[in-house]
Amino acid sequence: MTVRYAFLCDFDGTIAPYDIGAEFIRSFSPGMEAERNTLLAAWRDGSIGSRELTEAECRMVRVSEAEAMAFADRFAIDPHFARFVSEAEARGDRIRVVSDGFDFYIRRLLDQAGLGTLPRTSNRLCFADGRVAPEFPNAGRGCGRCGNCKGAEVGQVRTEGFSVVMVGDGLSDRCAAQVADYVVARGALAEWCAAQGIFAHAFEDFAGVARIAAALPRRGLGV
Repeated sequence: MTVRYAFLCDFDGTIAPYDIGAEFIRSFSPGMEAERNTLLAAWRDGSIGSRELTEAECRMVRVSEAEAMAFADRFAIDPHFARFVSEAEARGDRIRVVSDGFDFYIRRLLDQAGLGTLPRTSNRLCFADGRVAPEFPNAGRGCGRCGNCKGAEVGQVRTEGFSVVMVGDGLSDRCAAQVADYVVARGALAEWCAAQGIFAHAFEDFAGVARIAAALPRRGLGV
């Protein structure tokens, strides 16, 4: 039989070359650097999960929705991503955007790139009176510590008959990297995979991811 792959693609630092969510928090919580650093250290060492981190960071943020949208417009996605999507879908593969960031900038940048119909999961942000409140529509699945557990996404697409490739750059991708069939990584995710003994293909941009995708085995058992 022919093997089909589902590529679960992180957004911040992966589809978008910059970590937009982290920059958003930094930009709109001035004077809170020490508090942010303490929270980030606790998240990195596993003392808190990403959901708890996000809730605490959002309590520091002061921003209107208009300001947030103008901020999002400063960024763009990887220029090779659209071609990667086209080539993968032509092979019968599936692309799914999986993010522990916020939908407001993910939706905006994918729409601007003509990719607004791609399936995606992420957290949401509600704007009111200059403050923000996060929502976690996918929090009931997976490890219980992430806002949007990407490990749960791996299990979901496997039930649909796909082998799973996790493409990411950060520690929010750990749950998926532990259970995916293949990992394509850079940055903190690549370092974590190396420390855990998990093999990961290295990439610099989605032109590189496309080359890795094209070289994956396509014939399974029973052929």
